[in-house]
Amino acid sequence: MIKTSHTAPSAGAGQIPAGVWTLGFVSLLMDVSSEMIHSLLPMFMVTTLGISVAAVGLLEGLAESTALVVKVFSGALSDYLGRRKGLAVLGYALGALSKPLFALSSGLGLVATGRLLDRFGKGIRGAPRDALIADITPQHLLGAAFGLRQSLDSVGAFVGPLIGVALMLLWADHFRAVFWVAAVPGWLAVALLVVGLREPRHERPQRRSNPISRATIRRLPRAYWWVVGLGAVFTLSRFSEAFLVLRAQQDGIPIAFVPLLLVAMNVIYAACAYPFGRLSDRVPHAALLGMGIVVLLAADLVLARNTGWAALFVGVALWGVHMGMTQGLLAAMVADASPAELRGTAFGVFNLASGVAMLVASTVAGVLWQGWGAASTFYAGALFCLVSLAALAYQRARGAAPRSDDAASRH
Repeated sequence: MIKTSHTAPSAGAGQIPAGVWTLGFVSLLMDVSSEMIHSLLPMFMVTTLGISVAAVGLLEGLAESTALVVKVFSGALSDYLGRRKGLAVLGYALGALSKPLFALSSGLGLVATGRLLDRFGKGIRGAPRDALIADITPQHLLGAAFGLRQSLDSVGAFVGPLIGVALMLLWADHFRAVFWVAAVPGWLAVALLVVGLREPRHERPQRRSNPISRATIRRLPRAYWWVVGLGAVFTLSRFSEAFLVLRAQQDGIPIAFVPLLLVAMNVIYAACAYPFGRLSDRVPHAALLGMGIVVLLAADLVLARNTGWAALFVGVALWGVHMGMTQGLLAAMVADASPAELRGTAFGVFNLASGVAMLVASTVAGVLWQGWGAASTFYAGALFCLVSLAALAYQRARGAAPRSDDAASRH
């Protein structure tokens, strides 16, 4: 939902519950594992396995949308059971199990299996984890808590590619050896979650109901559905980051150093996520989201007109800033606009809508790249940014988003 005013005092990191820190470090370790592979996988698929860029785009869209669609059911199941940690552990374990498949692959089949299994695990853990953060965090700290988790997650997202670069240099571009090593931090993440987090007790209703039934879904307020719609439109502006990797390779950056592009983006993302998360607890959500969309628009235009490494870095840096401004913000908006007992379902439905949009965005991006070149992909992203800004302005003009204090009264 959109926040129009807030009088809560500024929150420091020390006020954030210990469980949020644990979940943040779990995300950090899993992202180290995942990004060691994902920063190299597009090049591995195109150069080693001979897979087309259009196929890469389709696979990325399917993989990311799989994760987001699965969140509907895992989030609803966590509401039904009244427990969230077990589903999160299962999701992280599937992510760790997927890593060896990339090392063993000799064609599209096993790569696709590994990528989809990895994202399936992400889908299982995502909504219960986010709902768990909302469960253990005071409402006036939601932005800061989600920003902190995103920040730690992004630390893993740049440490992983750094390790990948080092190992690629050490082992003379041996993709498969790096993929084997990537399984280690994945299993460390699972172990930390199992032993390091105690889930709070939930009062279970005497009579359970299907959380994704029509009657239950109708209990989600209008403010929540506004966030779902805006989030889906905004996701159309953001295709897979695999296209950033391919853009760097197209500019002639040596293969071993291409992951440094994602390192730079995620350093900036990590640095921005927590400060902007804290800011979102005190300023209008619409203003902050609109600024984030404008930053993504600038990134797309720079990457479309890219004429060298300096411009490429500027575009990727802007991409990282936009991620830091918007990703924790959208999660806080979902948590703030949904009833506590339906948070898992709320996150799941939100991510279903975003998943469909991600599939469309990444598939279109791959087709445009294959048929009309890299610039067309980024110009299309810029066009969708303008659509997102128009939708945001339209909703604000209509007054369709209620004040934050209205939503807060429902909790």
